[in-house]
Amino acid sequence: MTVKIVCYGVRPNEKEYFEKLNTFHYKLNLVESLLNHDNAEAAMGMDAIILRGNCLADRKNIKNFAEYGVKYLLTRTAGFNHIDLEAAADYNMMVARVPSYSPNAIAELSLTLAMSLLRHTTYTTNRTAKKDFRIDTTMFSKEIRNCTVGIIGVGKIGQTEASLFKSLGANVLGYDVYQSDSAKETVEFKSLDDVLAESDIISVHVPYIPGENDQMINSEFINKMKDKAILINTARGELQDNQALLDAINSNKLDGIATDVFANESSIFFKKYDEDQSLDDPVIQGLVDLYPRVLITPHVGSNTDEALKNMIETSYENLDSLIRQGYSTNDVALPEKTSMTV
Repeated sequence: MTVKIVCYGVRPNEKEYFEKLNTFHYKLNLVESLLNHDNAEAAMGMDAIILRGNCLADRKNIKNFAEYGVKYLLTRTAGFNHIDLEAAADYNMMVARVPSYSPNAIAELSLTLAMSLLRHTTYTTNRTAKKDFRIDTTMFSKEIRNCTVGIIGVGKIGQTEASLFKSLGANVLGYDVYQSDSAKETVEFKSLDDVLAESDIISVHVPYIPGENDQMINSEFINKMKDKAILINTARGELQDNQALLDAINSNKLDGIATDVFANESSIFFKKYDEDQSLDDPVIQGLVDLYPRVLITPHVGSNTDEALKNMIETSYENLDSLIRQGYSTNDVALPEKTSMTV
């Protein structure tokens, strides 16, 4: 039997990877748009679905998938907050994820954004693009070897970024509730308050835990940071208070901020706006207006060749295990079924 899969959110440059890595000979339907209520019918007659972040796997879509005959719901991401797990349980859907992929992808983006802000390269090239070749005081900077970098969340990604900064000569501090022996080889662990107070650059790599660390990057967090420091968030948008970020730049508390993420980002990201068109969210619009002191990338941290390969291969392997064994090592635990009639 040929297993049929619909893959949502497949960008044009990703199609060849989905096809080339398809060693299981699945029959693929590659859909460029993210899953929404208007394109759920692409799953009709399919056995499995592969999602990316920001796909809308809510109860309505999951109910439709069950009626279409879909049994397996996979996401090629580590996070799975875009999937209604209660609905998946109610409709007997098996769910699996990709718990990890190339940590270099996110770490390199964080490093790139931090160095751009430290050396003011975006500011400078923006001026030269307008044929202004004068040097001003903003273009002066410290060298990274004379800086302290604080990594908040020293897991695989945090350790990778710490190693990259260490190789450039920076002093690297770390904060994590779990201090691994491997991380201790690269970072000096300190309390969160000490890391914030001593670091010229803060880079955040903690998972988002709803109800526990919502908007942990808030005014209190920022006020504990060193004056004129740089803040980087390539983790989750739910971790940051956008108004606090805006205030930090407007008050000159921080020298620069970069983020690859926003909460509810699919309402803004992946769209093209007219230059004179304002965003619906005035706070995010305010952050956009502060370019180049605020750098925003549209969730491209994992958009690399190696990370994509990891995501697709693991998703394919997850599905094969689910079909052959009834489980995979990357299953997402589902809650008990509700009492509703399904």
